[in-house]
Amino acid sequence: MSRLQLSILAAAAAMVASTAFAANDDLTATLPDELKALYVDAAQELLPSAYDDFAPKAKPWKWCHSESYQGNPWRVSMTNELRRLVDGLIEKGDASSFEVSDSNGDVSQQINQIRSFIESGCSIITSVPGSSTGLDDVIKAAYDAGIPFVTISAYVTSPYAINVDSNYNRWGFEMMEAIAKSLDGKGSVLLVEGIAGAPIVEMERQGAEKVLAENPDLKVSRSVNGNWTANVTKTVVLQALATNPAPIDAVWTTGSEARVVAEAFAEAGRPAPVITGSITGDSLGYWKENPDKFRFEGHAVLPGWNAQALFRVGHRILEGQKPKLNVIMIPIPPVSGAELDQWYQDCMTPDAVSVFPVPPSDPMPEALMDAYFTNPAATGFDYSQVPGACAAE
Repeated sequence: MSRLQLSILAAAAAMVASTAFAANDDLTATLPDELKALYVDAAQELLPSAYDDFAPKAKPWKWCHSESYQGNPWRVSMTNELRRLVDGLIEKGDASSFEVSDSNGDVSQQINQIRSFIESGCSIITSVPGSSTGLDDVIKAAYDAGIPFVTISAYVTSPYAINVDSNYNRWGFEMMEAIAKSLDGKGSVLLVEGIAGAPIVEMERQGAEKVLAENPDLKVSRSVNGNWTANVTKTVVLQALATNPAPIDAVWTTGSEARVVAEAFAEAGRPAPVITGSITGDSLGYWKENPDKFRFEGHAVLPGWNAQALFRVGHRILEGQKPKLNVIMIPIPPVSGAELDQWYQDCMTPDAVSVFPVPPSDPMPEALMDAYFTNPAATGFDYSQVPGACAAE
């Protein structure tokens, strides 16, 4: 597909979004059913990949990573895992360097940093973008310079990027569905959402509301914003408990603050609720010490497998493999409360906020990753070699 054709397709999709969504079935037709399911009700606009005629740069590659924020342990851990993986390419002589920039939440600064990457001759730019639309022009500049641009954890609207992402609408649905099953469709739920106005928050809420509509006896007691931050989450949960003496049977969260939610209920002398969200090392440590105070049914939105998915897609593109789509969906591993012992490690304590579990099995097996490329080939990635959660402790 030529760049002109791609631009026309992108413009048409932007003007008539419903047409793009209706065409999703056609764009995912060659994917296995397991991957097709990841696109159902996804908010990301799906287009053909811009890299079907991409000619990768010669080895050794210069791998550049543009971060929008490194102010929490999750982001730092993801960058460290990406660095470890690229260091493996450097050891083999396939890459020459790994360079990282951090704009600390400043979109203009991130644009300038990406332009510097382009001028310095990066072979690939991976990124956690600080804006879904603000980087579009500089992404196009990277594409015109022959530099693939691959995002993780945040979708961008540029048709010249490859977005490695997950379906957060589906995640919100599955978390509320887990609550409905645990409570037999009847009970009171406290919603603890992320940062108000963030696109992911809206996606997650839409998914949850579908389950609530199907379970009229599942009532929302209150909705608060924890901002995906532990101290904020604990404060708003304690406030909700203080002003709502009625029973609360479950807490639907969209972040990694399950431990502080459980602590808030314990401090308030309230029965332990079913808690959703993303499992973390400190949550598992709290569960180990307080098994009667921690009830969890959620998932594992972890920095490690996000970095691995980003690396694997970027590495394949550098090797000349052609992605079929502009959005490569990665499944989010589920975590059942009955299986917490499979995720727990000895280094995990209630204070282990920088320790993140490692899924027992690869969330994205190579056979599934192959399905996203027209000319797949093995690159040597071996999930069994991923360091355990306590390796750095």
